[in-house]
Amino acid sequence: MDTSRDTCTFIPPWLAERVAGPGQVAVDQALRGRRERAAPDLRSASYERAAAPEAADGGDWLVHDAGGGTDLPGTPARVTGEPATGDVAVDEAAAGVEATLAMFAEVLGRRSYDDAGTRVDLTVHYGRDYANAFWDGSHLVFGDGDGRVFERFTKPVDVLAHELAHALTEHTAGLVYRGQPGALNESVSDVFAACLKQRLLGQDATAGDWLIGEGLFKPGVSARALRDMAAPGTAYDDAELGKDPQVGHLDDFVVTTEDNGGVHLNSGIPNRAFQLAATAIGGSALEGAGLIWYAALTGGAVGPETDFAGFAAATVAAAGEHVDAVRGAWAAVGVTAAAGSVDVGPPTAPGTSSRIVRVRRSGGFAGLTASCEVDLADDDPGLDDVRRLVERVDLRSVPGGDPRPDMFVYEFEVGGAPPVRVPEQHLTADLRELAQRVLERDERLA
Repeated sequence: MDTSRDTCTFIPPWLAERVAGPGQVAVDQALRGRRERAAPDLRSASYERAAAPEAADGGDWLVHDAGGGTDLPGTPARVTGEPATGDVAVDEAAAGVEATLAMFAEVLGRRSYDDAGTRVDLTVHYGRDYANAFWDGSHLVFGDGDGRVFERFTKPVDVLAHELAHALTEHTAGLVYRGQPGALNESVSDVFAACLKQRLLGQDATAGDWLIGEGLFKPGVSARALRDMAAPGTAYDDAELGKDPQVGHLDDFVVTTEDNGGVHLNSGIPNRAFQLAATAIGGSALEGAGLIWYAALTGGAVGPETDFAGFAAATVAAAGEHVDAVRGAWAAVGVTAAAGSVDVGPPTAPGTSSRIVRVRRSGGFAGLTASCEVDLADDDPGLDDVRRLVERVDLRSVPGGDPRPDMFVYEFEVGGAPPVRVPEQHLTADLRELAQRVLERDERLA
C-alpha cells in the first residue's frame, strides 16, 4: 500500500479514492461529554453509561434526529412502540435496532448490548454529507452519505447491526481498536451483521451472500458491497474507487500504521474464517458458528489484547462437536493457536519541510484514508485561514488515547514536527477547522 504520494491525494488503504467534503470532517462538540474508554470497567455491570436518561416508558431503544447538526443525541424522533414516522432514516434505524436486539435476546440470551437491558440510543441525520456510521460509547450514529459515492448509512440493516455489535464487544472482551485485536473487533461486528441479515432473509449459512454493506454505494458505482466475508478483496472493482484491497489470509496481513493498524483490511482474515466455519457446520450461521464465536467473546479467554491466534484458540475451545470445522476454518486462513501476533511496525517518519502542513484522516466504517498537504510558502491567499489556524493550534496539548470503533483518526504534521495522532472525539475546534481547510484543498485543486 503506497502512502508516499504527497500532494492532495486520497490514499486508499480501503477505497482507492474518495472525495471528502467539509461535512465529512467530524466536530469536537458532537462528542463532548463522552465517557473515556476504561476497559476493566466496560466489562462490569456497574459501568455508568454517559447518555440520555432512560425513556419514561422503559423502551428498548430511542432514535434521535440530529437534523444535519453534530450535537448528540439530537431531538427524540421515535421510541419503542411508536409507529413509523415517515422519515426513512428514522424508521430504518428503528427497524434495524429492534431486529438486532431481538436477535441478541432470542438466540444469544442477551439483554441489550450490555446484558443489563440498557436502552440503545441512536442518532440519524448526523452532520452534513457525513458518510460514516459509528458507536461512540453511548450512541449509535449514522450519517446520510455524501450523495455521490455513499447512500445513507441506515439503508443496509447490517450496518446498524455492525455498530451495535461494537457496543457488545466493548462490554464483553473489550478488544482494543488497533492491530490484530482491532481487526477482530471489526470482524466480530461483521459476523453479527451477517448473521442478522441472514436471519431476516430466512437464509442458512450456505445460502447467505456474506456481503456487508450491500446497497451502501450509490448507483453507478461498480460494487456489490463494502466487504465480502466469503471472498475478501472482491466486494468492488470500480474505475474510480479502485479494487477492494481487503485480505483473507494471514500470509497477506497488511502491516501499516494507517487505519489503526489496518483494522478494516485485516478483518477479512477472521471474517473468512467465520464464513468457512459457518458453512462447514451448516444450518443457521448464528445458531451454529455464531454461538461459538459469542461463547469465545464472552467466556473470559478473550481480552483487550487478544490476537488472531488467541481468538482462534478460544473458538476451538468453545466449539464442542464442531471443533474440527472450526479448527479447519482458521487453518484455511493461515491461523493456528500457536501463531504469534503481527507487529504493525513503527510510526511513519515525519516530514522535513518547515512550511509543509499535512493532514491525514483514516478509519471510519469504510476504512477510508484521505490525505492532503499544503505548502504555506505558496503565494496563495486561499491558505490564509490555514496559516491563521497553524499559528493557534498547540498539538502538544491535544489528548491522545484509543480511537473509538468506526470513528476517524486524524494525523497532523506541521512544520516537520513529528506527526500527532488525534482520535475524532478529541478534535478541538481549531483542529477540526484545520483538517477541514486542508482536506478540502483536494477538491479545489483536482
